[in-house]
Amino acid sequence: MRNNADAVTAAVLVIGDEILSGRTKDKNIGYIAEYLTGIGIDVSEVRVVPDIEEEIVAAVNALRARYTYVFTTGGIGPTHDDITADSVAKAFGVPIDVDPRARAMLLEYIAEKDLNEARLRMARIPEGADLIVNKVSKAPGFRIGNVIVMAGVPTIMQAMLDEVAPTLGTGRKMLSETVRADAREGDIGGPLARVAAAHPDTSIGSYPFLSDEGRPNTNLVVRSRDPQKLAAAVADVRAMLAELVRG
Repeated sequence: MRNNADAVTAAVLVIGDEILSGRTKDKNIGYIAEYLTGIGIDVSEVRVVPDIEEEIVAAVNALRARYTYVFTTGGIGPTHDDITADSVAKAFGVPIDVDPRARAMLLEYIAEKDLNEARLRMARIPEGADLIVNKVSKAPGFRIGNVIVMAGVPTIMQAMLDEVAPTLGTGRKMLSETVRADAREGDIGGPLARVAAAHPDTSIGSYPFLSDEGRPNTNLVVRSRDPQKLAAAVADVRAMLAELVRG
């Protein structure tokens, strides 16, 4: 279904040594994926890269060539290791400098006398980029081509995503329905594979869990953009489960 003509796709690129070291627990990937799914954009890949320019450049160029959009988080703050903006500029082959628009936004939050060299780094924007308003702390994100560059702080990232979302092209929303199997995953694997093969325009996922009584159980999640195809696949899943009970 990833190649469906109705699909608008995205990748999430998380930037930061602190994520890879485990010092900071990422809170953005799940939020972005759920948000984008809700508006009709499929998150098809997630990458996490360190604060190394060549790694960021390579990831940005690979992902922007493959997907409709790339959303980056992290690395646009005031410190020396905040190199996302410079790396994205390099990926696009454009210069980067203090943007008067971004500087003016910072001055809405920071007094002129406090706008030191470090804080001014947050106003450095690649040439040709559109700014993404940050209602939380004013330092903007930006969009260049199909790459959307956002902060790593969750509250700020969420505000930026709200700002940019209305400008995005979207596809048909993915619909889903969950069926509780009341069976162990290993007991339904074979029959479930046959149901999935009979419904190539749907995605059927199997997710094991422990019930409140501590017994193995499974949720089957059926996904499709077409409500009729979704309903047909769900019906066959339910019929398969009923047959297992009878057998």
